[in-house]
Amino acid sequence: MASMPSNNLPLPKYHQIYLVLREQLQEGRFADGLPGELALMRQFAVARVTVRRALELLEGEGMISREPGRGTRPVQPAATIANGAGGEGESSRAHLTGLLENLVSMGLRTSVKVLDVDTVTASRAVAGALNIAVGDAVQKAVRVRSTKEGPLSHITTYVPADIARQFGRRELARKPILVLLEESGVKVGRAHQTISAKLADAVVARHLDVSVGSALLAVRRLIYDDQERPVQWLHGLYRPDRYEYEMQLSRVGSIDAKVWVSKELSAQFH
Repeated sequence: MASMPSNNLPLPKYHQIYLVLREQLQEGRFADGLPGELALMRQFAVARVTVRRALELLEGEGMISREPGRGTRPVQPAATIANGAGGEGESSRAHLTGLLENLVSMGLRTSVKVLDVDTVTASRAVAGALNIAVGDAVQKAVRVRSTKEGPLSHITTYVPADIARQFGRRELARKPILVLLEESGVKVGRAHQTISAKLADAVVARHLDVSVGSALLAVRRLIYDDQERPVQWLHGLYRPDRYEYEMQLSRVGSIDAKVWVSKELSAQFH
């Protein structure tokens, strides 16, 4: 049973549920239809009237269609790749040069729990980001990284199957994925990244030990090799009380970027 944010938050429960479901719809997570009202009641531990009010908001925005006998379905499943391939503008490009050692070192100084590793078919969003065909095989890995203070991040990565065949659950539990990519023969070139905010759904909230609807830092990162081939697409959700991203901007020259965990450790781009 999922917990809801504390009652001192200004948002009513139905609006918190609406925000979580809206984000999931935008990510294209309900291509086969939304869970039924009873399932949502159990997931969020609320009454039916609360679930229905959240669904009414989504329907009013034109995001879902509710028809008797057919269930609740997304009207236009999102398959955007806002951080994906093609962002060639210098202002939106983040290079790994000078950061790789910093990124890898954190992976060796935190613990990781591998939740799931599987070979799946690429969705439109994944295929668009990795520049492969819809339905091509990719490795999907879900992990939770922690510090001594507790869980830090919930990370989902997608890697083309021809690269990922070199590593699996055991290797992902032992080494940062950037190291595994390089051990597989990949020469990491650059990364394109965006940072925004998202709300914790029931699954992520449980793994990060936060309430459903809690604000998290959301990182989307696309890694390219030195031949400009996309080799990894990462979706990361971070607890903002344990993760900080710092950038120093200059009128000329490169951007110096660092990330900090719990104000003690510089964080690796898993």
